[in-house]
Amino acid sequence: MAALPSWRDTTYGGHKLGTMARVALWLIQEVKENGTFTKGDLRAAFPDVAQIDRRMRDLRDRGWEIATSREDPTLRQQEHRFRTRGADVWIPGQSKALAHKGSITNAQRAKVFQDDGYLCRTCGVTGGETYGDGGLEQAVLNVARRPVVQPDGSVVHQLVTECQRCGRGNVDRTVHMADVLGEIESLASVERRVFRGWIAADRRTPSALEKLWGLYHTLPADARRAVADKLDGTND
Repeated sequence: MAALPSWRDTTYGGHKLGTMARVALWLIQEVKENGTFTKGDLRAAFPDVAQIDRRMRDLRDRGWEIATSREDPTLRQQEHRFRTRGADVWIPGQSKALAHKGSITNAQRAKVFQDDGYLCRTCGVTGGETYGDGGLEQAVLNVARRPVVQPDGSVVHQLVTECQRCGRGNVDRTVHMADVLGEIESLASVERRVFRGWIAADRRTPSALEKLWGLYHTLPADARRAVADKLDGTND
């Protein structure tokens, strides 16, 4: 992998390095992923650049995740968190903005819902269903762009069904395909057959033992001890 240019450089590979690209490199090299910074830090790094805040905001349209205190309640009002990088905007041809979320057509949205089985791919709720937490809120499905890191390190933003509640969350849902594919390689043959069946059915039915374990975990302490005593007194 080629070394990154310095954020202080003004050219790269014979091409002019724009301010937006230099801000991206500054985030990578100085702030680092999951690091925090303030607008004051940004302005101090680029003291001669007008509207440097706007150049930073422009990165969001290129798949860069930069959270404010609205998205991350652990931040102070003046702080930002650099969550994850997007397009390599310092490379010619990579600085074009992604299509805005609002530009998704009705046909695209309908296809994503159909492909995802009208399920939120984060929590599994269906549209119009309540969340099962005792509240009356009904799930409303949207289409979101989820960052997927390819095995070669490139990042693509793929459309996925997500409910409004999950969309308001602050959890980084970036998918690293190398990790997923690596886990598949580590499966035993019988585990692969089971997993292949889950994929074909697009659902996993818990076994009786898993259901019993889930029920056991809901029991109070005395009831859990009664279950343990029952097992101890049962012949295997």
